[in-house]
Amino acid sequence: MGEEKKEEVKCSRFGDLRCKEVICVTTCVRLGFICDLDINDRDGRVMAIVLPGGGGCFGFFRREEDIVIPWSKIKKIGEDIILVEFEREGPPKKRERRWF
Repeated sequence: MGEEKKEEVKCSRFGDLRCKEVICVTTCVRLGFICDLDINDRDGRVMAIVLPGGGGCFGFFRREEDIVIPWSKIKKIGEDIILVEFEREGPPKKRERRWF
């Protein structure tokens, strides 16, 4: 009775996650939509979700770094939104670009 079961996520495709809006539960701020995933090459697990940083005109000028949110910070994945507990400390974290 005292055990809490973690709810299993039923998203089988990246496209399922891309159409959900990410919202921070601590600040109630809309962070945007997922543009990329950080996946562990060895075991295929999703390590983080990536949201596009704010930009100037259509994202071409003065674009900020992408927002990288660790998978462990996701609190709930619903039908339309993803709730995260995320506090940006200091400047945005630079994401390592990998080209295959």
